[in-house]
Amino acid sequence: MVAPVHPPDPFAERPFLVFWEITRACALACRHCRAEAQSHRHPEELETTEALRLVDQLAELAPPMLILTGGDPLMRTDVLTIARRASDAGMRVGLSPAATARLTSYDFSKIRDAGIQRISLSLDGATADTHDAFRGLTGTFERTLKAVELAHEAGLSIQINTTLARSNVDEFPAFRDLMFQLKPAMWSLFLLVPTGRAQADEVPDPNDLERIFGEMADLVGKAPFAVKTTEGHHFRRVLAQRGMGGHKGRQGMRSPLGIRDGRGVMFISHTGVVSPSGFLPMECGNVRDRHPADIYRAHPLFVSLRDSDALGGKCGRCEFRKVCGGSRARAYGLTGDPFASDPACVYEPKRMKTPRLKTEDHIAD
Repeated sequence: MVAPVHPPDPFAERPFLVFWEITRACALACRHCRAEAQSHRHPEELETTEALRLVDQLAELAPPMLILTGGDPLMRTDVLTIARRASDAGMRVGLSPAATARLTSYDFSKIRDAGIQRISLSLDGATADTHDAFRGLTGTFERTLKAVELAHEAGLSIQINTTLARSNVDEFPAFRDLMFQLKPAMWSLFLLVPTGRAQADEVPDPNDLERIFGEMADLVGKAPFAVKTTEGHHFRRVLAQRGMGGHKGRQGMRSPLGIRDGRGVMFISHTGVVSPSGFLPMECGNVRDRHPADIYRAHPLFVSLRDSDALGGKCGRCEFRKVCGGSRARAYGLTGDPFASDPACVYEPKRMKTPRLKTEDHIAD
């Protein structure tokens, strides 16, 4: 009998997305902030020479996309130098700034000319009242709308990020209508993970999410913008159940099928610490003393997170586990086990349970 041939993991050698938190400094005080951003830069941030060395190392790893985030990346005076180095090395570079007066007074043509192709902006309330309350500072809603206008004028691709929390899920129809007005290239709905300042009681009800995912699916291939989720991987299962994408890809989606924390995603902190994602703060090494490619390819946690059969609970026996896999960050944030079931998913799988290792077997150095 010939043993079945399994295709190689497309994310075993390199991630699709690298998120690099180049600083934690930020003028905002968002109540859900993953980074727990501060008003001043940390004294142990990677210096410019270290940052440029890291860019060169990432170029060797060759991820298709590098996102410069924070905090507020514009709080670093060398942000465009870093971006230009990465763009010249062949990476598609995105920037995720905070909607402050610094941003709206910035020359967006300089952002474009530094090789940055996409700018991502956050809207966590569909009105000024709800968004500003979420962000902790009056005026952020209007500044975000102004930044969208400036980005359009500069010819930058725009992604709008919306954090779904228990307090704003009812605003989904208003968010959707707002996207048709703002015309981003991509609308990404982030399902809140209890890390940083975000609390467990803010995680949306799974039944609300299932309803919203159905409404999101109605947009795929029909809206003038692409839609995706962040830490809401079971949206892929909803699409697959509708015959929209499934195991071969997602119509109207722009990130690869099956990508999740540690599997196609890598996060680097302002001090060089590497984790599977910014929402799964499990330290796997530091780029100051270990090449990021080595960490991504060889660290036991990353290796295990790329194994869909290593998942536990209903995620481990789910027939959609390779398409979805659940949020490893939310599982960790709510249960302490990154391989546990995603508590935000209501689906009951039909597949028989597969064996899994103990958590400690995945995270040993």
